[in-house]
Amino acid sequence: MFAVYAAEQQYRHDTWTREREHAILATIRERKMTATHRTPSAPVAARPARVAWPRPIGLHATEECTTVCAVA
Repeated sequence: MFAVYAAEQQYRHDTWTREREHAILATIRERKMTATHRTPSAPVAARPARVAWPRPIGLHATEECTTVCAVA
């Protein structure tokens, strides 16, 4: 009797695992299909202009003036 019960439990576990794996694969397929048919999104905003000269490490710009340049 124990062998029959164990076999039934194994069958239920295998069936549940197989159904779960099929559901996961179906979800992956759906996401791939929607990703390929997606329209391009709005353009990303341009980056702000950078300073023409690099600041040395450890030098921070003051809050009053954003165009501070280091003098060595």
